[in-house]
Amino acid sequence: MKKLSFVVILMSLVLRASSQSTTQYLCNPIIPGFHPDPSVCCVGEDFYLVNSSFQYFPGVPIYHSKDLVNWELIGNVLDRESQLPLRGATSWRGIYAPTIRYHEGMFYMITTNIGNGGNFMVTTTNPAGPWSEPIWLQQQGIDPSLWFDEDGKCYMVSNPDNTIMLCEIDPKTGKQLTPSCPLWRGTGGRYPEGPHLYKKDGYYYLLISEGGTELAHRLTIARSRHIDGPYEANPDNPLLTNCCLAGQTKQLQGTGHGDFVQAPDGSWWVVFLAYRQFEGAYHHLGRETCLAPVEWNEGVWPVVNGGQPIDTLMACNMLPQQPMKQHRRGSINDGRLGPEWVSLQNPKRPAEVCKLKSWNDKDAYGIRLYASESSLTENNRPSFIGIRQEDVAFSLETGLAALSKGVVEAGLSVYQIHDGHADLFIRKDDSGYSVVLRYRLKSIDVVVKEEKLDVVPQLVGLRVLCDGKKYRFFYNQKEQEERWVELGSIDCSLLSTEVVGGFTGITLGLYAQGDGFAEFRSFDYFLK
Repeated sequence: MKKLSFVVILMSLVLRASSQSTTQYLCNPIIPGFHPDPSVCCVGEDFYLVNSSFQYFPGVPIYHSKDLVNWELIGNVLDRESQLPLRGATSWRGIYAPTIRYHEGMFYMITTNIGNGGNFMVTTTNPAGPWSEPIWLQQQGIDPSLWFDEDGKCYMVSNPDNTIMLCEIDPKTGKQLTPSCPLWRGTGGRYPEGPHLYKKDGYYYLLISEGGTELAHRLTIARSRHIDGPYEANPDNPLLTNCCLAGQTKQLQGTGHGDFVQAPDGSWWVVFLAYRQFEGAYHHLGRETCLAPVEWNEGVWPVVNGGQPIDTLMACNMLPQQPMKQHRRGSINDGRLGPEWVSLQNPKRPAEVCKLKSWNDKDAYGIRLYASESSLTENNRPSFIGIRQEDVAFSLETGLAALSKGVVEAGLSVYQIHDGHADLFIRKDDSGYSVVLRYRLKSIDVVVKEEKLDVVPQLVGLRVLCDGKKYRFFYNQKEQEERWVELGSIDCSLLSTEVVGGFTGITLGLYAQGDGFAEFRSFDYFLK
């Protein structure tokens, strides 16, 4: 696995360093970590891509690229509670698959808020935001998408009752203008979803996902001369899947839920989700965004990646590479929190960048996190802020600089779902302070180790290291000493989707429970 990781990193660096349109190795995923259900649009020479966000706030991260490979996070579409109510949301609920489209100077994002309102869309003239308040929609089913036809009409597709349904809507008000009509139920795979419409060479093409977002996930396609059908299925379906003899040994699995895009040079591509398996049949990083070339000649069915399975390294003719601005993930040194930071549900009070008391005669800035009475497991607007784990191997350090009266515990969490997380924290009770490592695995809480601290902590260092197989947890009671004490470790597989469930992936963050606030020093995240 170390050898494979080295090769992937090396090829990724080579790809991103190149600036010529030649045969290169495409490195998947293009956006690693918890970035499922990608949708993309091209405006001039710019690409914009959005992902699902489920129970996290702000929601629907939006990325910008010039070449479909190098991406910069430019914001989150849903950044206000009025746009994104997440009461009671878990990683089974919240924001499902969004679609982004552009028409006559306006960007549209349409999606589903499971448990808090259903289908809606928002609009803007600037993809970096701000976006409008929600425009609620009548036709339900998940994974809604938009199509703006040549006659100026706007159509919506989604999947109520496991059937892809079409209706015309008013894109300004969301009002449904025609009854919903059935288009296609797919090829027989379960959960026909993720519909997208395209028009090419006189045909309307309907791309969907089938099989569930697991091993049997796949893309299938049908077409018709008329937008309301009837649609005929591609005789060579599925269009894309790794659930086949040729793809069964690939690290990437669960390939599906995709969106076509045509580049300015006329080439066609598809973005889609997949997950990387580790230690056998486990994935803990979540479903990630991948890319593949599409051959789509006039009047014939599209072919993805020459009909071959998807791999982490694929040779293909790339667009001229244009690296994007590099942003240090988790940085708080610039006086504000970047768009990569997310909370669980709607935080009762947002985290703040604050100036910390000096412990080394230097100005220091950190995060003030206001505690919640809810634990991470209780999941009632818990106090948590973190970033997506995008790298297989990493080092993460922070320091607990202050605990106000009323805070029961505060620390670091490796978080998959409310019933699956590993927490390294400082506990405060009548007997004093202690450092604790605890796992929550389904309905079981396991305190791995607890050590009393000798004095009231002025600064307690907290560290988690990951090599792709295990998370290891350390603490340091004195900032000036380089003596880290290891409390324990946990296999990555135990925090995988296969073990603890959920639709997301690991996030790495800070949390505080009780009343008052906790202050953390800089959040230092590095590749190993």
